[in-house]
Amino acid sequence: MGSDSDWEKINGVAKILDEFDVKYELNVMSAHRTPDLVRDYAARAASRGISILICAAGGAAHLAGVVASHTVLPVIGIPVQTDFCGGLDSLLSTVQMPGDIPVATVGVGAGGARNAGLLAIQILALNDEKLKQKLISFRQNLIQKISNKNEKLKKELEKK
Repeated sequence: MGSDSDWEKINGVAKILDEFDVKYELNVMSAHRTPDLVRDYAARAASRGISILICAAGGAAHLAGVVASHTVLPVIGIPVQTDFCGGLDSLLSTVQMPGDIPVATVGVGAGGARNAGLLAIQILALNDEKLKQKLISFRQNLIQKISNKNEKLKKELEKK
């Protein structure tokens, strides 16, 4: 993440990775304040066994793009919600990458952070049958969860 103040807004990514028992690292690095650290980390990530990089940043939100420019690994960008325009600035900075250096970008807010983790899990599940089965089970549980909510709502409405 670009700043430790981002953690509270994006910790859902860690929660879903924990739920799936996917190991990860957390680091604070700034595309603008620690560019050499970002470059070195991204350039060495694959050789250290890292498969996917998830980058969260707000405002100018260049972290994911800078990381992507130094690796061939998939990079997922989480635009962090800011006071300015609710994070639209972060979203546009993350999603508007030039051709040839892709960054997969999720939505702003808690759902976006969770989806970043789920997208990483989906990518990893391409080559991990156990993880794929967990993902299938997760999706099936979602169906049941929504069905239960639907039934509960119907019962509440019938009472009125």
